[in-house]
Amino acid sequence: MLSLSKNDIAMQQIASNKQDAIKSLAADLEATGLVQTGYVNGMLAREQQNSTYLGNGIAIPHGTTETRDLVNHTGVKIHHFPQGVPWGNDQTAYIAIGIAAKSDEHLGILKQLTKVLSADGIEDKLRHCESEQAIIALLNGDEQQEAECNPELILKQFPALDLLQLTAVAAGLIKYQGFADTATVTDAISQGPTYLGQGLWLVRSNKQVKRTAIAIVTPQVPFEELGHPVAGMIMVAANNNAHKANLEYLTNLIYQGKVSQWLASSAVEMVTALTQVSLEGYQATFAIRNPHGLHARPGAMLVNTTKKFDADIQVVNVTSGSKPVNAKSLMKVIGLGVKCGNELQFTAQGSDAEAALTAIGQAIADGLGEKL
Repeated sequence: MLSLSKNDIAMQQIASNKQDAIKSLAADLEATGLVQTGYVNGMLAREQQNSTYLGNGIAIPHGTTETRDLVNHTGVKIHHFPQGVPWGNDQTAYIAIGIAAKSDEHLGILKQLTKVLSADGIEDKLRHCESEQAIIALLNGDEQQEAECNPELILKQFPALDLLQLTAVAAGLIKYQGFADTATVTDAISQGPTYLGQGLWLVRSNKQVKRTAIAIVTPQVPFEELGHPVAGMIMVAANNNAHKANLEYLTNLIYQGKVSQWLASSAVEMVTALTQVSLEGYQATFAIRNPHGLHARPGAMLVNTTKKFDADIQVVNVTSGSKPVNAKSLMKVIGLGVKCGNELQFTAQGSDAEAALTAIGQAIADGLGEKL
């Protein structure tokens, strides 16, 4: 987990172009002993190979594989440019994160950052930050943008005999992952669930919730209680409105009469249904062979390939069990934390979907701009 301090951040910086911004970041990395003299050349070379602009006003300049021997310790330096820095292609960076990484450990840094920074509205918030602590809060995800919803928050076929047991287990899953306290579980049990229809029940709590989260439990054998069937329990622990979009997806499932199908699907598929619209179309799976995974350059090459097609394209890191993300978003793709050997499954929907998958497969086979 990336740990930031005020010393890692320089506020109110000014740079007329991205080269000057990169040089300034490199100087900070060197001054604090993270890198050796000359690492700046690798950062500038990387930028010439492919832009390190991620989107949402964020750039992540870093060195090339050839300059990794100049890295003493993995770390980052962050410069805040409230006036913005032109980063090419009509893109403006307000935050530049200089990364020093000795191996593919930088993928973990990128995965953490992109998960936080891909949310809507972050660009404007970062631009107008007035303190180092405000930036740290945003980068650490203290201001939650999306509800926590992952396969570990789903428990299927639990041997429950009543609604009380399902409620306690669902709330317990959220507490176990550290998103809530015992008071949350107690409150959920006290509140009791509400019947939504099609065997689905919902219980909520906002008592001592640390992060908004959603858990789902299904009984081993469906039963009836209070005159209604019981096929699944959803627990929402909320301390903000981050779950609003998830409940909209849930409402759509109920409206379409797909609750039974959803409850019977895998945990990953259940999460996907509650977190975004899942595409149906042509699929293909490819293994990433790049020695250092999908860092900025090969990630950008992959995204550039997908953007050549009109088809909607999603990608899943099958190896890590991620949820699908938009394959045309560099920030989302890098956020998958793809390492060498990971398998990516692409789903394309549209008139040129098959051609898109063929081109993606060829780009990956060719190394995504790197020699394999």
